[in-house]
Amino acid sequence: MTSEQALQMLSQSYKQYPKHYVAVDCAIFGYEEGEIKLLLYPRGFEPSIGKWSLMGGFVQEDESLEQAAFRVLLQTTGLRDIFLEQVAAFSKPDRDPGARVISMTFVALIRIDKHDKDLVRENGAHWWPVTKLPAMVFDHLEIVEKALDFLQQRAANELIGRELLPDMFTLMQLRNLYEAIFQRPFDPGNFRKKALSLDVLERLNVKNTTESKKGAFYYRFVKDAGDKKVERMVKFC
Repeated sequence: MTSEQALQMLSQSYKQYPKHYVAVDCAIFGYEEGEIKLLLYPRGFEPSIGKWSLMGGFVQEDESLEQAAFRVLLQTTGLRDIFLEQVAAFSKPDRDPGARVISMTFVALIRIDKHDKDLVRENGAHWWPVTKLPAMVFDHLEIVEKALDFLQQRAANELIGRELLPDMFTLMQLRNLYEAIFQRPFDPGNFRKKALSLDVLERLNVKNTTESKKGAFYYRFVKDAGDKKVERMVKFC
């Protein structure tokens, strides 16, 4: 039997199994005005046309899941080099009334001030505070809850902010980010002590004079710090 014949037999045997659509849904988080925000857009086709949806799309034949997610993000925000991580698959048979669609969810963290605002407007997209989300299509609220849990877990196990804060920030601004992620206050002294003990922040000789009379030093993430894992951040308050 030739290799071509073997492939034909294999193709025939696969025909007895059902075929499904595969999609990616991207939970795109940003940080602005003291709030974690999620980028949503009004769905442009049926079913549920016009209702708020995560940014997503179907995986093409020549794409991996990751390539499809990066394509969606590039088309939506104009950004290439961003944090993106696979979170979970959603596969209930009736999750999409249009067809059987299995969706892989990705979390993306971006600087809102760096994305292409014209692209976002073209898509009719809008940044929604995670505390004031609108009704969404299908199981997208469940997807967002899973994505938020991922964000909290990541923040609990390593000092994040590199992807969400400006290049220079004060420790108060970093703590405000954590309070927005966890929706709870953190003790300023304990947070400062633990954050500085991780050796991933570099103090700059520049001060922000808007936070106090003495001013607060700016910090930035050390470029070669790597991904240092720490104890759960939620214990630091």
